[in-house]
Amino acid sequence: MPIKGNQFRSNSFKEENLPREPGARPRKEKAPVRDIAERLQLFDLRDGRAIKIAGLFFLVLSIFFLIAFTSYLFTWQQDQSYVAKANGGWGNLFKTTKELLENGVNNPMVDNWLGKFGALLSNQFIFEWFGVASFAFVFIFFVIGYRLLFKIKLFSVSKMLAYTLFSMVFLSIAIGFVHAFVIDYPHFLEGNFGFWSNRLLSAQVGQSGTGGILIFAALTVLIIAYNTDFKIPKLKDRTVEAVPVNEVSPEPVELVEEEISLPVEWPRNGNRVKETVVEKLANNAPLKQEPILQTSTFTHEPVVLTPEPYVSNEPEEDNEIPLTINVERPQAVLSIEESDDTKAKSLVEQFGTYDHKLELASYKYPTIDLLENYGTNKISVDSTELEANKNKIVETLNHYNIEIDKIKATIGPTVTLYEIIPAPGVRISKIKNLEDDIALSLAALGIRIIAPMPGKGTIGIEVPNQNPEMVSMRSILATEKWRDNTMDLPIALGKTISNEVFIADLAKMPHLLVAGATGQGKSVGINAILVSLLYKKHPAELKFVLVDPKKVELTLFRKIERHFLAKLPDEADAIITDTKKVVNTLNSLCIEMDQRYDLLKDAQVRNLKEYNTKFINRKISDPEKHRYLPFIVLVIDEFADLMMTAGKEVEQPIARIAQLARAVGIHLVIATQRPSVNVITGTIKANFPARLAFRVLSKIDSRTILDAGGADQLIGRGDMLLSTGSDLIRLQCAFVDTPEVERISDFIGNQRGYPSAMFLPEYVGEGEAGSSAKDFDPDDRDPMFEDAARLIVLHQQGSTSLIQRKMKLGYNRAGRIIDQLEAAGIVGPFEGSKARDVLYPDEYSLERHLETLQKPRD
Repeated sequence: MPIKGNQFRSNSFKEENLPREPGARPRKEKAPVRDIAERLQLFDLRDGRAIKIAGLFFLVLSIFFLIAFTSYLFTWQQDQSYVAKANGGWGNLFKTTKELLENGVNNPMVDNWLGKFGALLSNQFIFEWFGVASFAFVFIFFVIGYRLLFKIKLFSVSKMLAYTLFSMVFLSIAIGFVHAFVIDYPHFLEGNFGFWSNRLLSAQVGQSGTGGILIFAALTVLIIAYNTDFKIPKLKDRTVEAVPVNEVSPEPVELVEEEISLPVEWPRNGNRVKETVVEKLANNAPLKQEPILQTSTFTHEPVVLTPEPYVSNEPEEDNEIPLTINVERPQAVLSIEESDDTKAKSLVEQFGTYDHKLELASYKYPTIDLLENYGTNKISVDSTELEANKNKIVETLNHYNIEIDKIKATIGPTVTLYEIIPAPGVRISKIKNLEDDIALSLAALGIRIIAPMPGKGTIGIEVPNQNPEMVSMRSILATEKWRDNTMDLPIALGKTISNEVFIADLAKMPHLLVAGATGQGKSVGINAILVSLLYKKHPAELKFVLVDPKKVELTLFRKIERHFLAKLPDEADAIITDTKKVVNTLNSLCIEMDQRYDLLKDAQVRNLKEYNTKFINRKISDPEKHRYLPFIVLVIDEFADLMMTAGKEVEQPIARIAQLARAVGIHLVIATQRPSVNVITGTIKANFPARLAFRVLSKIDSRTILDAGGADQLIGRGDMLLSTGSDLIRLQCAFVDTPEVERISDFIGNQRGYPSAMFLPEYVGEGEAGSSAKDFDPDDRDPMFEDAARLIVLHQQGSTSLIQRKMKLGYNRAGRIIDQLEAAGIVGPFEGSKARDVLYPDEYSLERHLETLQKPRD
């Protein structure tokens, strides 16, 4: 039986050592020849070891050739008597010093750095064969060895061999060709192959012919390798085409082309061109031709002008055929409106693409030194523990007459997965029902049986390690997998049970529901998600809306308010703790969602990524109405408290955001300690396909959050299950401590940021709508009140953003002006995401109304 993966090799787990039922048939003894055959399979080519050994051999061989060839360049004269064929050549390799002296060798002790074999090998390749071009063998052996050993393809082997062998032959002959013109030239540079090849070519075609052959060979290789074009600029010929009018095939007619001066004025640059016409036909008859100057779009393409067909006053002959002459002429042009793509291209060429990071161009991403490296990042499970657990599992199953064919272990930072293959005829449910018995025999905190494992023909038994390893956030962010990921919203969740880094994309989830009992790592998981996004995204690309009913969990991120947070206008604190403000914030996000969908509709795109790409490339026709849209991540730390205090007021906007907001870049991360059906309702669960469960206290809670059991059997301290809709993945959450979060927040907060947090759209609740409409006081109105009123009536759009954009005012002042306009009866009341109604149709009626509002002042 071949040994694969983590399969155990202990003699105590051989088939003959397993307990058997009483009365079972005795097993046959295995022949020793079979054991030998099994061991020889270690070097089976399919196992890959022989290939790696061959790769290592070629790498060592390339280094050997490099040292030997390099030494030969300096020691060839001293070693010449030893390696010469007249003195024995390769036969000297095993001769004694006395025999070498008798054969005429002056220096029996060679000077080559690799001794006698290196001297003979170098002489054979460099002197006898290809000269210094033999260094190409070093390259060939290195590429082959590197590919076999590391399984990395540097070059195509077939192309590499073809080009390299050609280069050796070409360089050897080329150096020999130069040798014919240079005196005192070292003969070993071209080798015997290059020397005698040049002698042969010179005798047949001479020195000039030899040089021509070399040039031809070099150009041929350039054409084959790079498809090189050898172009010669030439004048453009104007084409004259004769087209028969009827379907009678004409006889060949010789056309004579002349140039006459027919000035044609270009309307923009005034250049004059000479046009070519056909002056004579086959019968030398004059041609009646009136050029027609056509107008079209401003292009440089020639237009085909069709002169009138020649009409002769003489009687037609049988061989006379009327022709229509097509003459290519430049065309007069008129300018028309360019397409959107042409405009965008010209804008990009003039101003470049839109840089959304320009306002904070000096922003620096947090460094990995701000994080601590907890633990050793090494698995501390020894073979003794694995062997003991394996024997206990096998023994427990044998007590219930369950036989297994194979068992192997996959070691993770927190748990070890034992995969077993039961014998034929064993029911899976029988093993699954022994969960508590196996946990008792292992004396484990709690085990989890996966029967069967998805995508595998095995049954998994997850057993906690005696010494679990802590997974630090620094060890995750330092990996190449994290650095090279191209996800929109990457979050580093931790490591799997196979000790692999697990990174998920929040933008594809698209929302995440987190649940877990108190003290099981839920808050650390929220911090890990936020820290992951801070390490990967720029403040212009991401905004957080943080809701913390407990008032203490998310306060660490208060320092990054001017960089990454979003809040309601006129709010002092960006981290929302009041339930009433949470309801207003959720409804404000609904308004923002609706506004973003309007922008996507106007830009004719389907999602946020396409919209931002089109906006950056300046392909949106009316950029003044549009803006760059960052991702918005809403994080609610304790959702159960909101459901208890607000209920339907919170559930409705969250369900609406979860249903619609994915395409416009608004994503939810909701955490709760109590995953009951009263908190996580069916409407919410239906829109959260991704769920993250830490340890819960009952199977009912596990089924509520995951729709499956298993969360109640976790061991806590960051041990969690991730459900993405298809299967469950067990992870050990990355640990990030409070001091680390503080250092990251300080690092970001001490940099230059925006003037304030991102303002969400204004939302006024039903109870607050009447309080905004106050009695109008002319003495207390804004100095720009009348200008704003005229602007609103002119555009027939009552919105705060219009006043901000056109009058260059801040949000707070524009909001006060719109309230004064409402109190004055110029605009209607607030209607959610819709713009306010303008109550005056034109400026004349507005002026009459403003005159009635005038009040004499002291």
